[in-house]
Amino acid sequence: MAQYSRLHVAKVMEETGMIPLFYHSDIELGKKVLKACYDGGARLMEFTARGDFAFEVFSELNKYAIKELPGMIMGVGSITDAGAASMFMQMGANFIVTPSLREDIAMVCNRRKVLWSPGCGSLTEINRAEELGCEIIKLFPGSTYGPGFVKAIKGPQPWTSIMPTGGVSTEESNLKGWFGAGVTCVGMGSQLISKEILETQNYGLLTANVKAALSLIKDLRK
Repeated sequence: MAQYSRLHVAKVMEETGMIPLFYHSDIELGKKVLKACYDGGARLMEFTARGDFAFEVFSELNKYAIKELPGMIMGVGSITDAGAASMFMQMGANFIVTPSLREDIAMVCNRRKVLWSPGCGSLTEINRAEELGCEIIKLFPGSTYGPGFVKAIKGPQPWTSIMPTGGVSTEESNLKGWFGAGVTCVGMGSQLISKEILETQNYGLLTANVKAALSLIKDLRK
């Protein structure tokens, strides 16, 4: 069962402005990544469930977060059907992120009052997601649409909350473009948790990168 309500999760997404995205099959490595992000100030983590037995890894990471990292909100991404969403919610996922708009996933998440964020790429999809109760829209792939798309959507629909994933980096010019366009938060994967950091196990650098990105986002919002 989720530890946090969907409204609380949405509030933390808006307040912090960034969600690190991460997947690795090694549970102990995952714990170190999670701790490094937490020490840098991140209070959300999207575990992108893309590998075999990913549910076992997430289960252990979520137990670790609940026990050792107070306030850390664990969610799951790359979910493509209602069955998978239900399974991860049984393991305590506090939010569900999908690559596309799936109404079956909306139903099971709404039933448990768990936040879900569907990947959308058109105003029609965005409107349908909001009709189904979506709080924050995932713009995916963000690199295809860019900040201009967000700005265009926010014009007629200032109430729409958008989280781009893909095409987001820690560079100031990149984040300035997205937040200047009016995004609520950004999802950041390999640009933040790089392959090099994982290979060298330089978790101190990861903590520093997370801290710097969050600080920059805070400054850009002033």
